[in-house]
Amino acid sequence: MHTNIYVFLIAALLFLSLPTRCQTYNGGGGAIPDNGPQVAFPVSVSGLPGVINSSFGLETVCINITHTYVGDLSIKLQAPDGTTVNLVMNIGGGGNNFTNTCLNTGSPNPITSVGAPFTGSFSPMGSMGNVNNGQNGNGTWNLLVQDNVGSDDGDVINFSLTFGNNPALPFSFGSSNLPLVIINTSGNTIQDEPKVMAQMGIIYNGVGVPNFPTDPFNNYNGWIGIEYRGSSSGSFPQKSYGIETRDALGVEVTSSILSMPPEQDYALIATYNDKSLMRNEITYGLYNQMMSTYAPRTRFCEVFLDDEYQGVYLLTEKIKRDANRVNIANLQPTDIAGDELTGGYILKIDKFTGNQNGNWDSPFPPEGGLSQNITFQYEYPKAADLQPEQDDYIKDYIDSFETALDGPNFTDTNVGYRHFADMNSFIDNFIINEISRNVDGYRLSYYFYKDKNSNGGKLTSGPAWDYNLAWWNANYCNGFEDTGWAYRFGADCPSDGFQVPSWWGRMLQDTNYANALKCRWDSLRNSVLSNAHIFDYIDSNAGYLNQAQQRHFTVWPVMGVYTWPNPSPLAQTYDEEIINLKSWITSRMIWLDANIPGTCYPPPPDTTNPTTIVGINEQKNVRLYPNPFTDNVKLDFYVATAADVQIEIYSSIGQLVHSETYAASAGNNHCKIDLDNTLSSGVYMIKATGKNISYTGRMIKQVK
Repeated sequence: MHTNIYVFLIAALLFLSLPTRCQTYNGGGGAIPDNGPQVAFPVSVSGLPGVINSSFGLETVCINITHTYVGDLSIKLQAPDGTTVNLVMNIGGGGNNFTNTCLNTGSPNPITSVGAPFTGSFSPMGSMGNVNNGQNGNGTWNLLVQDNVGSDDGDVINFSLTFGNNPALPFSFGSSNLPLVIINTSGNTIQDEPKVMAQMGIIYNGVGVPNFPTDPFNNYNGWIGIEYRGSSSGSFPQKSYGIETRDALGVEVTSSILSMPPEQDYALIATYNDKSLMRNEITYGLYNQMMSTYAPRTRFCEVFLDDEYQGVYLLTEKIKRDANRVNIANLQPTDIAGDELTGGYILKIDKFTGNQNGNWDSPFPPEGGLSQNITFQYEYPKAADLQPEQDDYIKDYIDSFETALDGPNFTDTNVGYRHFADMNSFIDNFIINEISRNVDGYRLSYYFYKDKNSNGGKLTSGPAWDYNLAWWNANYCNGFEDTGWAYRFGADCPSDGFQVPSWWGRMLQDTNYANALKCRWDSLRNSVLSNAHIFDYIDSNAGYLNQAQQRHFTVWPVMGVYTWPNPSPLAQTYDEEIINLKSWITSRMIWLDANIPGTCYPPPPDTTNPTTIVGINEQKNVRLYPNPFTDNVKLDFYVATAADVQIEIYSSIGQLVHSETYAASAGNNHCKIDLDNTLSSGVYMIKATGKNISYTGRMIKQVK
């Protein structure tokens, strides 16, 4: 009898020492200000064991919210120790309400896979288990809700937190082959300008060496200013950011990040609706390999924000006037006359978001459309920094260019458009927009610039920027078609408010332009724009991203799920996404090969020096051999005068892997480049540039 009582008491004590199977705490509600600050809705939690972790912790968060256009809302949960996790971030579009919406990481239904109204059980968008980190769960928890856009409002009705023996598990991150960017805002709320102070560390241990989040910051470790960036992409759950390297006082400082030339301004571009994760990167890489105007340097990376994993990003140079970016003159306030007045200016055609920097309208109608205005915006210098003489000059120059292009003598080299514009840059911009059938091409995120007359001085098209809706990633305005012209956007969507200038349509009426386009096309199709090279480039990126993409699509479970504006069919796996992308490119190139206008006539012989290199891949007397190679490669070429030749080799993902200067003598040259211990096997691009040589070629290194 006494033994049975003893056993019973022991069992009772053990039972009482175990966490309760399920404990639920209810929080109240209140108004959500329209396009206002983040609001904290608190709930007091008590009676939990000393720590919450993977054995006992937070299981489920349930919410009831009435709100029109729930895509405006970001909903987070903050634990007593300050750990914050994303629950729902800007999804559901114009739908209404969260009604008995419960978020549990054990749910097989990602909340990204359905639309509003949201009712039922779903897995959240963030790593809810991060709060089960060994902290004391007793204290004040906050549901953090913010309406990010105007015109809609609503209320939190109530919410609840449930703790139990099947807690959400923290997101598991071991190591990455990609650089890691780790940002800590110390509680500052990121907004769409102005930038707020934060700290950033970058971990990159080198090619082939794993990067752990616990490693010391060895590439950058300091302060930044950070803000949201992007227009349509601003509504995506995975946010893009503009960052500015600073000192502790908030003053801009120049910094080199991941081997990019030093600057202050960079962008972290989210890849949320680009399920290949690489559309911007392959565009900029190919544009640079074309040896066209500058395109931004990029680095794939994985990002943590306030200890929450954010997925794969593209760290990108922002378009700036700089010796290593857009290399034009630094226009000073005193440059108000003569040659000093004539450059440099950077302009753009874009949406009116972000920093408004002054603009003016063209008097000429767009290509197609309904006679909407084409609006030019200042990018550099700021409108407020322009002197009246400078403002008048650049407006008059653009007007003169458009007037000449529209006039009866537009093909005349002395008075026509080519007197004002660099035709080759407009050809290359046309090619990069057309191979990708960029639905935003020419009309949004389109940049052009002008240097001083003493430096060439013609209007130059570029740099390339913002191609996340290109390469078969837009289901509207025929952006998904593998046929047709992107520059004819107005014929596909005449009522859209942003139309394409008539420039390219008019230039195509010029036989000289069309023939030069055809020659450039034929040359590039045999080199950097061959199907083989583009596919090698894509495959190299896909291999490089293979580990990271699995983590990315775990946190953002959108593979196989429609995200604006993905065309159909939707890939169900990452491999299938890459296959679909390459299949579309194949069809697109077939159509372009058959439809690029013009005739490429052989150039007349150069009687002064028939073997001088005249253009990219046009010189038949350049010899690159052996190719494929194992130990070294040799470059034979002729130059008329002695000069240094810069030789650069780029990987298939556009990274500079070898650089040297060769002192060329007048006449024939034999340059041997030793690459035995430098490069791994694979496909590479080689460039040779100098006073009278401009060459690019494709080469393959084989394993011995």
